[in-house]
Amino acid sequence: MLVIAIAVTFPSLQAFFRGRALESEGRRFLTLTRYAQSRAVAEGIPMTLWIDAHEGAYGLEAQNGYLDRDDKAVDYDLDERLEIEVTQSSINRAQMTQEQQMRRRNQATRRNALPEILFTPDGAIDLTSPQTICIREDKENALWITQTPDRLGYEVQNNEPDRRR
Repeated sequence: MLVIAIAVTFPSLQAFFRGRALESEGRRFLTLTRYAQSRAVAEGIPMTLWIDAHEGAYGLEAQNGYLDRDDKAVDYDLDERLEIEVTQSSINRAQMTQEQQMRRRNQATRRNALPEILFTPDGAIDLTSPQTICIREDKENALWITQTPDRLGYEVQNNEPDRRR
């Protein structure tokens, strides 16, 4: 009887656990954005949330040059069934300060440059930060983490966001 019950419920349990990995990873990433923002404000130091789509990892650290060593830096590996994709911001160059334009050029020319979300000491998200991060399990299951309309944070969307903002 027990074997029959397990055989009948196994497919639905498998789908349940598959969706949990995606949801859990999205929640963890969103929590890290909020932690980065509050840490930037509390310490008065820009925080960088880096994303390595190739290695399936992301993490948080103080922006280079502000601390000798960041003892609070963290890094996470994605579940092996998940992938992460980054959509860079489509902002107008006229909106960016000279410093932001230089940072974007430096990031583009650095070898092995990783996409970064930069939180400034006032808690704002830098204009050069990605607009959308997608965590994907397979073709049908994905979760999008997008900037809020006021550009003060990120939020989770279950459907692909409208990119015409």
